Amino acid sequence: MSIRDWPAAERPRERLLEHGAGSLSDAELLAIFLRTGLPGKSAVDLARHLLTQFGGLRLLLEADQDAFSKQLGLGPAKFAQLQAAQEMSKRHLAERSRQKPALENPQVVRDYLKAMLRHEPHEVFGCLFLDSKHQVLNFEALFRGSIDNTSVHPREVVKRALANNAAAVILCHNHPSGNTDPSQADRLLTKRLQKALELIDVRVLDHFIVGDGEPLSMAECGWM
Repeated sequence: MSIRDWPAAERPRERLLEHGAGSLSDAELLAIFLRTGLPGKSAVDLARHLLTQFGGLRLLLEADQDAFSKQLGLGPAKFAQLQAAQEMSKRHLAERSRQKPALENPQVVRDYLKAMLRHEPHEVFGCLFLDSKHQVLNFEALFRGSIDNTSVHPREVVKRALANNAAAVILCHNHPSGNTDPSQADRLLTKRLQKALELIDVRVLDHFIVGDGEPLSMAECGWM
């Protein structure tokens, strides 16, 4: 049955307009993006199938163009639309954070960093540079690849902190596996960067690890 034949109260688009996007399931959100299904499959049915094929929404969003376009019902045009939507979301959050007078609480930071790093297919290490009032000056992704105690260079982090005239920084990196537990290398790296930034009077407020679910705060866990 086509979604057009469903009762209005059950249609994803109408439910989004009435109750907000947060009320929809992953499959329903994806169905709105797909717009149409396939013969014998509604857009919601197709969305459920794709989520099963990819192993969930995160892996679908992280898929490269070849893997994405091989799925029936998808293609280069849909891939481009999805990439554009993700980039607009990142830019919106970046602009909104820069306009905030201050980062009022850790949840604001979590939401921002999750949007920036959650869907990265490889490890990315970044810094959120703040002024003395903890207003956001800039976010920079500084290193990509395998993030460990040797691949992130304190000298480069110090250089970027000075370039941004930062009074404080929040460190962050993602775990593509989804597990946010910090490794021993993560803890050692945090201490190295704290010591390096102390030399220029820049405070490290926290180190967030982004994966599935809520980003982990090393400061809240007592590891800083």
